[in-house]
Amino acid sequence: MIDLYTSATPNGHKASVTLEELAIPYEVYPVNLTAGEQKTPAFLKINPNGRIPAIVDRGNDDFPIFESGAIMIYLAELAGMLLPADVKGRSRVIQWLMFQMGGIGPMMGQANVFFRYFPEKIQPAIDRYQKESKRLFAVLDGQLKDNQFLAGDYSIADIANFCWVRTHKWSGVEIDDLPHLERWLKEIRARPAVDRGLKVPQEVKVEAGTKEAETFIKGAQTIVVR
Repeated sequence: MIDLYTSATPNGHKASVTLEELAIPYEVYPVNLTAGEQKTPAFLKINPNGRIPAIVDRGNDDFPIFESGAIMIYLAELAGMLLPADVKGRSRVIQWLMFQMGGIGPMMGQANVFFRYFPEKIQPAIDRYQKESKRLFAVLDGQLKDNQFLAGDYSIADIANFCWVRTHKWSGVEIDDLPHLERWLKEIRARPAVDRGLKVPQEVKVEAGTKEAETFIKGAQTIVVR
């Protein structure tokens, strides 16, 4: 049994979608980020970096794992799925996983901060992160032009990138001119396990300009400045 400490964020969904796809039994422990629960001593024992998601493998001496990509690799290896065993296949998947962790995630995260959350609108910063996010989307689109998935068969690389790219509108980046990326997003979103994973720990539907969005932004602002 896996204990999953998470919130409804792209990184959190990387873990929950992976668990659902692998059909690994898990118990959810929601972490209230706006209340600072990720900074409590109890949580820091699991993840000293004070971020979600984190898991504890109760079947392996209560072994804790933090960092979303490391969690995905651990779970895939545990189940023997979503990550090839051969050296080249494994490397291809991990390359695209690192692409998300080193590029897509940080750039979209910063786009969110400056476009949605930061009280002062610093246009050069907004432009910088939105343009770089769009450039990275174009890289994905190019890879998907002749490939159904990013690294051969459907893998943790697709899950990781999907969980971030699906929120592109919140980052203020359109993908109408990236047809292969759009096709891939729709295909993955239609998977039942993905649908279940995106509802963990609860389903969140936030559209820009709504009262729900205003509440979400106010909460996010407390995290950004913390």
